[in-house]
Amino acid sequence: MREFGKLEAAVMDCVWALGRPVSVREVLTELQKSRDIAYTTVMTVMDTLHGKGWLRRRLEGRAYSYEAVASREAYTARLMRGALATSNNQAAAFVHFLAELTPKEVEALRQALKIVPPS
Repeated sequence: MREFGKLEAAVMDCVWALGRPVSVREVLTELQKSRDIAYTTVMTVMDTLHGKGWLRRRLEGRAYSYEAVASREAYTARLMRGALATSNNQAAAFVHFLAELTPKEVEALRQALKIVPPS
């Protein structure tokens, strides 16, 4: 699985942060706080993300409202699984990954393993 492009990531960050169905105009307003961007650009990116299956949309009047199909955490997990799939030696990849974890990340891993124990 490919990572989002820079603008796709910015749009998804807005959608995830707002945490509800949003209009193109709402995302545009958020993005314009940090960059100069056109409505049509945001609309095109959101349409592209819908086409890729990352956003669902519903027609409300004459405009669509969009919401994320998956959480930011689910996206991160898919990226991690995709990266792991590129290795010919997954055990070695895990060893390298685990060796680079910060203490905070180690604690997060411990907590996650309590929720979903290895099978």
